[in-house]
Amino acid sequence: MTKLAIQESLLPGAGAHERLAAAAELGFSGVEFAAAGLDERLDEIYDSLNAHGLAASGVNMGAASGWLAADRATRADAADSLRRALTCALDLEAEYVSFVPQIGESDLPDLTPFASPLELQKELFIWLLRGISDLADAMETKLAMLPLNRGENRFVTCLDDAAFFRRQVDDHPNITLAANTRCLALEEDDMAAALAAHCKALSAVYLVDDNGRLPGRGSLQFASLAGALRSADFTGWLVLAGECDGAADLSNCLDCLRHCQIT
Repeated sequence: MTKLAIQESLLPGAGAHERLAAAAELGFSGVEFAAAGLDERLDEIYDSLNAHGLAASGVNMGAASGWLAADRATRADAADSLRRALTCALDLEAEYVSFVPQIGESDLPDLTPFASPLELQKELFIWLLRGISDLADAMETKLAMLPLNRGENRFVTCLDDAAFFRRQVDDHPNITLAANTRCLALEEDDMAAALAAHCKALSAVYLVDDNGRLPGRGSLQFASLAGALRSADFTGWLVLAGECDGAADLSNCLDCLRHCQIT
């Protein structure tokens, strides 16, 4: 059964109760929440989820970064933000916390011939995953790596890159992957094949058209992507994302997804 969620920021309404009521009325199974400021809203959100029969699909770290910064204090603060997000996910009974390994250019030094900036990034990231995997285990929450296209970062740009780091922690069951369909379109030769190949490790697939808008407003073939995920027995969350122009835009998007047999 398809688990379809929507990012809270796309929903109409003045507060969590109104937004989650709209999500339930539109037929979503879950809602994904931004990590920023989430710990201050937990009670309101938890009550609203229960009132409307919805699940928290996950927590999204958004543009947060810093875990691979040159400055040690910055790295420590960033790792702590991941831990707080995992705690919020536990409180909301969410399945995953999604995060981008690196945003923008690295500020790590070039220590060639000892190590290049890229080699230092890899080692720091592996240490981060090893250090936080036990916490993800304890909280029974998945930490999902989300690749971005090369226009936004130069480190983890495709699902194969993210899968490499998962192998470095022995394919830890609570260290998983997430995918953004817009970024897949920019980086993968065959999007459907890439999704199918990594399907078992995916906690979330963000549905965004190739122009950054909601599905149906660009040229991506979501029917083929849906077919690939069904054939590979995808059990994670499909999360509606992208730029939204209001209720009518959201309604048209859902019509498109129904036509593609995603819902």
